[in-house]
Amino acid sequence: MHPFLNISVGKLPFIGTSREALLNEMGILTAEDLLYYFPRRYLDRTNIKAISHLVTGEDVTVVGEVINSHIQQIRNRRILHVTLRDDTGYLTLNWFQGHQWIQKMLKPGETVSVSGRVEFFRGHTMTHPDFDFLDKDQINTGMLVPVYPLTFELRSRGLSSRVFRKIFNRLFNECPETLPDPLPDNILGNNRLLSYRDALYQIHFPKDETSLKSAWYRFKFQELFMLQLLLAMKRRTIHNQKSAFACSRAGETIHKLYHSLPFDLTKAQKRVIKDIYEDVRSGHVMNRLLQGDVGSGKTLVAASIAAIMVDNGYQTAIMAPTEILAAQHYQNFNTLFSPLNIPIALLTGKQTVLKKRDTLQDIASGKMPIIIGTHALIQEGVSFNRLGFVVVDEQHRFGVDQRATLIKKGLNPHVLSMTATPIPRTLTMTLYGDMDVSVLDEMPPGRKSIHTRVIQSSQINQAYDFIKKEVMSGRQAYVVYPLISESEKMDLRAAEAGYEELKTRIFPDLNVALLHGKTPSREKGKIMNEFKNGNIHILVSTTVIEVGVDVPNATVMAVENSERFGLTQLHQLRGRVGRGGNQSYCLLINRKNSEQGNARLNILEKSTNGFEISEADLKFRGPGEYFSTRQHGDSGLKIADLVSDMPIMIKARKEAFELVSRDPQILQNRHRTLREFFLKHYKDKLDYVTVG
Repeated sequence: MHPFLNISVGKLPFIGTSREALLNEMGILTAEDLLYYFPRRYLDRTNIKAISHLVTGEDVTVVGEVINSHIQQIRNRRILHVTLRDDTGYLTLNWFQGHQWIQKMLKPGETVSVSGRVEFFRGHTMTHPDFDFLDKDQINTGMLVPVYPLTFELRSRGLSSRVFRKIFNRLFNECPETLPDPLPDNILGNNRLLSYRDALYQIHFPKDETSLKSAWYRFKFQELFMLQLLLAMKRRTIHNQKSAFACSRAGETIHKLYHSLPFDLTKAQKRVIKDIYEDVRSGHVMNRLLQGDVGSGKTLVAASIAAIMVDNGYQTAIMAPTEILAAQHYQNFNTLFSPLNIPIALLTGKQTVLKKRDTLQDIASGKMPIIIGTHALIQEGVSFNRLGFVVVDEQHRFGVDQRATLIKKGLNPHVLSMTATPIPRTLTMTLYGDMDVSVLDEMPPGRKSIHTRVIQSSQINQAYDFIKKEVMSGRQAYVVYPLISESEKMDLRAAEAGYEELKTRIFPDLNVALLHGKTPSREKGKIMNEFKNGNIHILVSTTVIEVGVDVPNATVMAVENSERFGLTQLHQLRGRVGRGGNQSYCLLINRKNSEQGNARLNILEKSTNGFEISEADLKFRGPGEYFSTRQHGDSGLKIADLVSDMPIMIKARKEAFELVSRDPQILQNRHRTLREFFLKHYKDKLDYVTVG
């Protein structure tokens, strides 16, 4: 790294003490931090609208001169009016708060750009527009003028885009003509990328639209390359770890297990089991993600590998996110393994002290080869005998630390993470680029496609009649209400109110029950057993049933306010029916009947392919929910966009993985600048990666 980049901003000759304090508050400590404070948009003279051409309802940018301002008192409200003028007319700007600072900043004679929605009241107006200061000579130059992301508080304390433009002008005068480039020369050449300093300059002072696009492309590529480099190194580190649990044989248990099944495995299941078996016999640690829609047979894949572990003398631990799902796995594994005389242990937080003590002793002694549990598996006092295989089911429901804690209870065990959430290819590269990925892309034969229909409010009585008809035919139904964390209490009240209406007014002759996250654990188990046994006709629930409920007789999934769910979540809810041989149905009740809501939900009417649906969900909703569920906070990306920048991601990934294959620890001299940059900016993300 060039020494200039590490200079404290306070030591730059044009910053000053008060400005240094403000920049430090913004997290800008060094010259490098300052250079990476990128504009959020650019003013292009060709996109600026003349006041005389404004149309009510449009979102536009106007540039003009402040003529005057005054505060008007209307009853208890004080409104600031500022008059702006350009060569074609006048525009009134209105603020209902922040009068003192705004009036102080927007002095007569100032040239400003304002952006907002055009309204009309005795002439064109804008309310609470975003504004920025310009120099008079910038109005007619035709140049792209950078506008920086600044809060109102920072602007009121003297930092504006105009100030930043002056700072950057001085900064580039001080900056050396060349800076060492973190990206190696061959990668720059292969991808026709601007040099480091050139790209930085064009970001802040773009020569034209083409130069600006090239600069942004360069930094998007760089950000994605560094992320993929991190994943490539993690993946290599894991693959190079020697395993104490190499399986020398498949053994008899897996063959007995197969012969006991009343059906054949799908080709996809056989392919994935073969891949995993190759991993666990290789002598290296496995780290694999298994994706597959609800009902595609992930549990049987995990059971098959557990059977191999049994014959090699190793224990298997399966961690599920809820007690309901853990209990269901326990039941399924018992059905599979009890005919083979292989005992299964269940460990949850709700067990009695005596039961838990006995179970812990059996686990520690090695008496229990297969252990299924909730997060109770990672608590203190849980000790395994020879933990060789860890399965994390619905892994996105666990934090990174929770998974790591379970893994640490073994000595580098093989890890299989499973998810029924179809993850788009872009996000698989980003979230799980350090893992091998297997996909169960085939459903077991005999599974009928679930008929899905979007229901508007006007059709709700027809939907209720249909549910009643199914129940009278001996089937069962779910009615699911959204539960959004920001409005959990309100949503819970809506679910409770909906339950009361369904129970007393809509289906008074049927047995209707309510299940939600606040339901006591024992009562929850009782309700689920009653539903499984067919004693409850309609289960009203929040999304607590999204994962892990298997009731073959349930044929209707009705989702209230379905416009509030993501498509992927709706697809998973839909997968809770269709578990038996009967035709099943999903009714998506859209209370808002908005055009966008209908467009989204119609995708589920047309497709049952989880990966197609997840790609559509990503386009509609963005990657936020995928990252938050993995509990990483976010993608860590500040510049690149995972949806629109997929082609850049593919190129960056290819370069990063090729580099790591040639220089695993980035030690070659030609990669020195890359190594310094990587260690400086990604040190906290290295985890268990060996670098040097």
